Amino acid sequence: MADIKRWGRELGFAEIGITDTDLSAAEIEHQAWVKKGFHGDMDYMAKHGTKRTRPADLVPNTVRVISARLDYLPPSARDSWDVMKDGEKTFISRYALGRDYHKVMRQKLQKLCDKITENINDFECRVFTDSAPVLEVALAEKAGLGWRGKHTLLINKEHGSWFFLGEIYTNLPLPIDEKVSNHCGSCSSCIDICPTRAITAPYEVDARRCISYLTIELKTSIPVEFRSLIGNRVYGCDDCQLVCPWNKFAEITQEPDFHVRNGLDDISLVDCFAWSETEFKQKMAGSAIYRIGYTQWLRNIAIGLGNAPSSPEVISALKTRKIDSNELVREHVEWSLQQHGT
Repeated sequence: MADIKRWGRELGFAEIGITDTDLSAAEIEHQAWVKKGFHGDMDYMAKHGTKRTRPADLVPNTVRVISARLDYLPPSARDSWDVMKDGEKTFISRYALGRDYHKVMRQKLQKLCDKITENINDFECRVFTDSAPVLEVALAEKAGLGWRGKHTLLINKEHGSWFFLGEIYTNLPLPIDEKVSNHCGSCSSCIDICPTRAITAPYEVDARRCISYLTIELKTSIPVEFRSLIGNRVYGCDDCQLVCPWNKFAEITQEPDFHVRNGLDDISLVDCFAWSETEFKQKMAGSAIYRIGYTQWLRNIAIGLGNAPSSPEVISALKTRKIDSNELVREHVEWSLQQHGT
């Protein structure tokens, strides 16, 4: 086990933990969450049955899960609060400022698998990075990488929460790590700061209200009741992490792929809205943002412009897409123009 952890660190992972496959407690919580409808349009959260909470149902012969975390907080990015306070700017969640984490994590996990295979006989494995029915936070918590915070993200006492998670399912009966204790205490900072009140109770998020869900997962019209609350957050939302006291210990990433690309930490809404589809694909190639597509990007930017300070430049930008060929874009542009009294 010590060798596996050392190999993981050599590949750039911040930490490796190992756990068994018993997610019975998490299964009850997950099923209750789905039953409430809190997963919204994320049908994949429900359709896989017990495969999400019973690793051996997903990958036969799995007896252990190797859980890895990788810091992503980029160096030299413009301060998040400053961007959000500047209504003319585009706020993008810190995790999406660089290269798509799916690719980076998957490659590193596969290299770790290859290393283990070279040294251990009969090693079977399968790699996951937010790419299949896997309860990442629950597994990472059991593997001792941190505790599940009241915002439902994993928090590490020494390193905060600005990190990605990935897993290796394996048939090896490796020794397991101990779960760490919860240190949220009476703090409610994440609950109090949430712009849309998506954290409906400690350790419970109604995704249908979450700005990350609304701007990334939701493919249709964003409910009017949330549009003004979104502000200029056009891809994700970091508010709950920004106020978490434990993030004073957060580590700047050592992974160059997570450094800011294309100036996305400090770019204007008007400029983003003017991109053609070709420009969007070029600038977002290799980025997690590419996954939402051009139409959804324009939808989100339109809302940001609707919440921006009124100016001839903003109104002119919106009017350029008032007769856009896409109905979803036109709807959100119309709402935004109404916010400016036009």
